[in-house]
Amino acid sequence: MNQVLVRVTLLGLCLGLIAPGLMADDIDLTPMPERPPAPEFQLADADGKPFHLVDLKGAPAIVNFWATWCPPCRAEMPAMQRASDQLAEDGATVIAINVGESADTVRTFRDAIAVTFPLLLDTDSSVSQRWPMRGLPTTFVLDPDGRIAYIAEGERAWDHPDLLAQVRALAVDAVNAGVEGEPVTSVVSDR
Repeated sequence: MNQVLVRVTLLGLCLGLIAPGLMADDIDLTPMPERPPAPEFQLADADGKPFHLVDLKGAPAIVNFWATWCPPCRAEMPAMQRASDQLAEDGATVIAINVGESADTVRTFRDAIAVTFPLLLDTDSSVSQRWPMRGLPTTFVLDPDGRIAYIAEGERAWDHPDLLAQVRALAVDAVNAGVEGEPVTSVVSDR
């Protein structure tokens, strides 16, 4: 798909999500029926360091799709950074996948906002097109097995204690499933 068309389409979708995202204290996450496996990817961050989805296995993860030109995307980044800091103690990870922008643009944003979690580049939108999303920002919460447990469309207060509790509960659920004798699977890499 033409890069300009992708950006215009995503801008329209981003603008369509602004109204629901105006409530900065929104902590609702939508459960995903049957927890489908997260689509595998291999992307580089703004500094060229490679990152694979399989690297997230074994703990819950927050995977955010965003762009610097999207106001609710920009607005939720400080809360995502605070969530990343808090969840790191539990082994959970936060990553954000920038859709369609250059490494220079993402580095400039990262340095201005002081984001320390991985900001990956999906410059041609090939990864974002494989995930079940309709606009930006869209965020997925993965369980420790690499399955999509929750989806959040629009801006969220990612550092809200109730939202963090939902993410942390995924780790407890995985431990309990293993204790009860149910097999706990892992993300399978296609690399």
